[in-house]
Amino acid sequence: MSRTDAEIRDVVIGELRRIAPDVDSASLKPTDHLREALEIDSYDFLQLLIGLNKKLGIDVPESDYGKLRTIDDIVGYSQNRNR
Repeated sequence: MSRTDAEIRDVVIGELRRIAPDVDSASLKPTDHLREALEIDSYDFLQLLIGLNKKLGIDVPESDYGKLRTIDDIVGYSQNRNR
């Protein structure tokens, strides 16, 4: 079952709240660089990817980590992987 962009965004925001609970996700723009905007380190970023794998079923190979800089990047990547 494919998800809408909005559903994927909700999952991403939920996972970001889980790994960085002090962050005001309402102020986060879809094009903001997540690691810079949220000041998350590589461990937190990996936790985000693990959470996305569990919730969305997408497996992100290490070679693609750099492609997932923004929420829009993650939404597009997820949509392409589920086609």
